Amino acid sequence: MSVQPSVTVVGGGLAGCEAALQLARRGIPVRLMEMRPTASTAAHRTEGLAEIVCSNSLKSILTTTGSGLLKAEMDLLGSRMLDLAREVAVPAGAALAVDRDAFSAVVEARLQADPLVDLVREPVTALPELAGHAWLVATGPLTSDALVEELGRFTGQPALHFYDAIAPTVTLDSLDLDILFRAARYDKGEADYLNAPLDQTEYEAFFAALVAAEVAQVKSFDQAHLFDGCQPIEVIAASGPQSMAFGPLRPVGLQDPRTGRRPHAVVQLRQENQAGTLYGLVGFQTQLKQGGQRDVFRMIPGLANAEFVRYGQLHRNFYLDSPRCLAADFSLHERPDVFVAGQITGVEGYVESMASGLVTAWHLAHRLGKAPALTLPPETILGGLFRGFLFDTTSARFSPMNANFGLLPDLTHKVRGKRERKAAKAERALQALQDVLPPA
Repeated sequence: MSVQPSVTVVGGGLAGCEAALQLARRGIPVRLMEMRPTASTAAHRTEGLAEIVCSNSLKSILTTTGSGLLKAEMDLLGSRMLDLAREVAVPAGAALAVDRDAFSAVVEARLQADPLVDLVREPVTALPELAGHAWLVATGPLTSDALVEELGRFTGQPALHFYDAIAPTVTLDSLDLDILFRAARYDKGEADYLNAPLDQTEYEAFFAALVAAEVAQVKSFDQAHLFDGCQPIEVIAASGPQSMAFGPLRPVGLQDPRTGRRPHAVVQLRQENQAGTLYGLVGFQTQLKQGGQRDVFRMIPGLANAEFVRYGQLHRNFYLDSPRCLAADFSLHERPDVFVAGQITGVEGYVESMASGLVTAWHLAHRLGKAPALTLPPETILGGLFRGFLFDTTSARFSPMNANFGLLPDLTHKVRGKRERKAAKAERALQALQDVLPPA
């Protein structure tokens, strides 16, 4: 890069990459700092930018869901990462899922090709004040201890955390396709999921083995800090014998074509790469020891000989006490030159992290005189999350949040039916955002 960067983006994850691309598109020189491979984390397995570590799903594309509406709003704001995700999408019915390695590669190639982005592979442990320079910290939930300490000096607030879990991945060749069947729930979209049907006897045996299996201990683990949106499957099972059947193994909307009946429970597997050779167990985040994962998960019909290429695990996620640490533009109260984005702000989810990078970059670009002010109407998911929830001081202990319709205000007119109300709220949200956006 021939000019000095105006902004250093720290962290080459989903939020950091979206932020760097957004700043560059507005003519702002950016240095993007990523600590891998010099330093790694307990969850990452590659050196690639924008590595997705938990699940390859970016969730629903339907605007009647929180994640689907968020994507539609991000498209209106010009998200770059969503465009790249669609380039490497794999079949997933009514969801957007990606080939993880291909996604990382296309993001890195796009950043490397941008003349205003300078990619540097070094850890950042300090954020010194520099004249005419701003920092955008998007180091994610696995922020290094040194940077956590540095941020703590500026915020004067304790680092909060919750525990997140990863689901295992198996090879297609190792699955018994005479037992599994392809279908999408309620036949929505293409039949992109592999489904393992369990009758009541099989389900009860699987439940008994799961709750008896040994879990891996995590240093300083605190059960109370598990994030509800990513509960390990064994934690769900421990809440009651039928909790899985009414949760991630719910059979509603699925029919076994060989019996013509709905199974007692269903385990779904989702394609994880473009070649279609890897499948992830949907909803099977776990902290079981690896041997336990092999023994218990191979009890699932069709998985008796499953080859595990990636085991589930549990890791600690760091985030800031945003309602008390941040200004409305996501800069630190005590250091206005330091902005933050991604999961360290308290958003939970891949798409939410991208959205955070987009929003924070826009605010920073406005500070630098390169973008108009960003107004996020409360009727939108973006507004409900990035103007509302993240700055709500009602709770003494701030906890992460996904995109959901609970963030939106009620309709001013009566609409019958839950689906119809969501459709009306989605239409209202997109119109409200279009009304405040500057001309293209």
